[in-house]
Amino acid sequence: MVLVDGKLVEPEAARVSLFDHGFLFGDSVYEVVRTREGRPFLLDAHLARLRRSAAEIYLEIPFTDGELADQVRRVVREAGHEESYIRIIVTRGVGEIELHPATCRRPGLILVALPLRRPPERLYTRGIRLAVVGRRRTHPHSLNPAAKTGNYLNNVLAVIEARRRGADDAVMLNAEGHLAEGTTMNIFFVSGGVVRTPALESGILEGITRGVVVRLVREEGLPLEEGRYPPEALREAEEAFVTSTTRDIMPVYSVDGRVLESRGPGPVTRRLIRRYAAFSTPRSAGR
Repeated sequence: MVLVDGKLVEPEAARVSLFDHGFLFGDSVYEVVRTREGRPFLLDAHLARLRRSAAEIYLEIPFTDGELADQVRRVVREAGHEESYIRIIVTRGVGEIELHPATCRRPGLILVALPLRRPPERLYTRGIRLAVVGRRRTHPHSLNPAAKTGNYLNNVLAVIEARRRGADDAVMLNAEGHLAEGTTMNIFFVSGGVVRTPALESGILEGITRGVVVRLVREEGLPLEEGRYPPEALREAEEAFVTSTTRDIMPVYSVDGRVLESRGPGPVTRRLIRRYAAFSTPRSAGR
């Protein structure tokens, strides 16, 4: 089910104007939310990040969080899936074909609710294969990676490169050559018994799942370090995992063809997977 500017339509009937700047220039922000037991999970955190992203691109969202939440619940209810993948998109709106958005009178709101598709089970039992690609993450002084925008071509090219090298997904470095993140995921690795992850200052998106995992690592009493790391640190790690809204916590099998010591989910990864599963049970999470 799709909701376009307040109107519910089936996916095949959804239409967006060719003159919407989100289509013309990628001038939009978005969030991906999933449901658990039919209810949007961590929705407040996602809506807060949506507003931070909008502020980064000078886009004022003309809806309250309450209004957005009501619309999310509406599209989920109408879609009727057992569990839903929800995409919340706010575009600059319809205007003239010119870069400055002065002619865009009102932002557009699009909500998409599709059946949630879990990644293949083999990626959890064996792990994902990653490749460190040449395509760099955009510099914060260009298009700030902290903003989740519709301008995603850089990441598209990165995943194409990774797939051509036989990997499942890409690891992108920042302009200084330090580890940043995957195309749609944050990265954690374990070395010397310490859980490590690129710091926000490395030029990454502040993942919602990443934030939960950072908190859980601390609650488990595990040593944690957020810093700047060369790609060799990931390749030589004892174990590693990635996090995202739709993946939860997914172990890493190899990096650039080099199999990690854990050969899939290591002891720390398994411990955090169990901890996250307990946290994400709606009754536990209070959502």
